[in-house]
Amino acid sequence: MNSILMVHGITDTGNVFDTMKSYFQNKGFTIYTLDLIPNFGSADLRDLAQQVKQFIDTQFPSEEKIILLGFSMGGLVTRYYLQRLNGLTKVDRYISISAPNNGTNLAYLPPLKGIQQMCPNSEFLQDLNHDVKETLGMINCLIIWTPFDLMILPANSSILGIGKEVDIPILIHKWMLSDQRVFDEINSFLNT
Repeated sequence: MNSILMVHGITDTGNVFDTMKSYFQNKGFTIYTLDLIPNFGSADLRDLAQQVKQFIDTQFPSEEKIILLGFSMGGLVTRYYLQRLNGLTKVDRYISISAPNNGTNLAYLPPLKGIQQMCPNSEFLQDLNHDVKETLGMINCLIIWTPFDLMILPANSSILGIGKEVDIPILIHKWMLSDQRVFDEINSFLNT
């Protein structure tokens, strides 16, 4: 088990992981990314999760277990894959970085389907959160967040109450993907 699939957030592509990808390739991991389309919040997050499922189903042998990492919106997309699309059978370890697991107040602004699903108490989040311990609790999880996040409001909305949860004081949301402290936490998680 040395394959890691990294799933990006809103308005990003897989290139957002370039620094992290390089670091973990040097540690011996094989890194995969995919570009969610569309990536600007108009698509239903469940449809984006289907893209993750299709990628995993076509890229990895059925018996291979992978490591799945979701950043920001990608954290919700990967959770839907794990919790609702039978992803738990394909994933051994799950890493969530600065995902709006309990919503973000910024999502109230634009009237786009995927963004509205990130509103606190949206139907989408209520569905995922009502059985999070019974589903995600079945695999090893690492939840990383920053108390200074200005994209996830309030910042502690990333907390899920499962697995290992770590807050790292990083000033900018996207810097979570290039900070050595985040890399060290993930590396430690993957080697225990």
